[in-house]
Amino acid sequence: MSFITETRRRRTFAIISHPDAGKTTLTEKLLLFSGAIQIAGSVKARKATRHATSDWMEIEKQRGISVASSVMQMLYREHVINLLDTPGHKDFSEDTYRVLTAVDSALMVIDAANGVEAQTRRLIEVCRQRDTPIITFVNKMDREVREPLDIMDEIERELGMPCVPMTWPVGQGKTFGGIINLRTKAMTVFEPGSDRGPKDFTTIPLTELDTLRKRFGHEFETAMESMELATGASPAWDHAAFLAGKQTPVFFGSGVNNFGVMEVLDALVDLAPSPRPRTSSVPVNKQPVVREVLPADEFFSGVVFKVQANMDPAHRDRIAFVRMASGKYTPGMKLKVMRTGKELRPTSVVTFMSQRREAVHEAYAGDIVGFTTHGGVQLGDTITDGSINLQFTGLPFFAPELFMTVVLKNPLRTKQLQQGLAQLGEEGAIQVFRPEAGGNMLLGAVGQLQFEVVQHRLKGEYDADIRLEGSQYTGARWITADSPAELAAFEHAYPLRMARDAANTLAYLTTSQYDVRLAQERFPKIHFHPLREHAGLALQNAG
Repeated sequence: MSFITETRRRRTFAIISHPDAGKTTLTEKLLLFSGAIQIAGSVKARKATRHATSDWMEIEKQRGISVASSVMQMLYREHVINLLDTPGHKDFSEDTYRVLTAVDSALMVIDAANGVEAQTRRLIEVCRQRDTPIITFVNKMDREVREPLDIMDEIERELGMPCVPMTWPVGQGKTFGGIINLRTKAMTVFEPGSDRGPKDFTTIPLTELDTLRKRFGHEFETAMESMELATGASPAWDHAAFLAGKQTPVFFGSGVNNFGVMEVLDALVDLAPSPRPRTSSVPVNKQPVVREVLPADEFFSGVVFKVQANMDPAHRDRIAFVRMASGKYTPGMKLKVMRTGKELRPTSVVTFMSQRREAVHEAYAGDIVGFTTHGGVQLGDTITDGSINLQFTGLPFFAPELFMTVVLKNPLRTKQLQQGLAQLGEEGAIQVFRPEAGGNMLLGAVGQLQFEVVQHRLKGEYDADIRLEGSQYTGARWITADSPAELAAFEHAYPLRMARDAANTLAYLTTSQYDVRLAQERFPKIHFHPLREHAGLALQNAG
């Protein structure tokens, strides 16, 4: 039996942007327009309520930012849409990078006043490395913003790929009149209001030129001229080029006013790809055996791209978010963690509507399912039904750039601290390093805010009150060697710089940018890695 009909109905995408570009608002409106929620604001409201007892979420509320990615599933036009909302703040970019490995396309939100910003550039780079198709939504057109031609030009330069306008704005700010849909050859008239549904907007065909000129005057004429310039300078729409990550369709609108949202939702169904094949690489006699896993394959397989501890503080649970790569999941089926060879026995298996969970009755490739566990699962783990030997690749961990030493205020809470650091390390909230020579644990982060979040969470979720002190270390590199003897010699030479991370992978800690170069000269058969993949398995096998 093939599951091709079901997998073709799936669309799995991440929504990415710089902070404050309107990503969370647009996420809500997509859910609203698909019928997944009834009132705007309910995702935020439920999120706040769900985490009311957790100090960690206070940071989200105080700063008005998302610090954790969330998963939402909705039905629209007979399609199952899996939306992954990501943190926009650069300090949590690792979480976003890992989410991008679990999706088939990305929806990039651009602030029409600010254009392409720093964090967006980083995310674009990750998408480009993976040839992820990108749909672009230029938001906030109801404000005083830049000219659409300028924005298009900048997006094209930053993306390094041609933009193809799918809708085009008429006016901006106070004179914003609506958008021209190049696919339907009609203009949708803008009317402000966050309570408006898709049927509340007036649409006028472009054939009624006199009506449009009379109603919008100079703004309409200017929009038609700039639209002709944009379409003349852009290549024709090429769906194959888009799927290869070589072209991006561009939409304009205002998320807060529900305007232009339906066009994006339709594009996700009409243009975005269904689940794609994924690569497995299993070492056999120290040689990688590469296999392409097809979504329609009968065996169940998936990869853990996110682990979240204490989503429900009352139950102290941990959820492993699994992106299904093939087959069908049904309740009660036997599952195996390929890294350990052990059976996975989740206490429950759920799908997500933001923080609301619903029991899974069936799921297919492209779907995101949550396995509630009490350990034994790490980021990057491949989960199968045990019928085949697979190991999916490509989940990135970046070498931290900041380090702090953990000092426990009450030594009697050592057990709680160890449990908290083990779980938060496996979750990927922060990188935890255990020095081989003993002493205090080290936290490694990409951004300062990660330290604050972990400190809050250790106190609120594990009752472990800690003080963070400065560290002499400024970097880390994961290490492998050509032979066990070479590795042993290196460890003997640098005993105080050796540490193991949450996946028990060996790392070399540095105090300056020259350390790696000097160590490399002394030990040419040691390999220093600024990136490790899927829970260290690639490195462990190499070593």
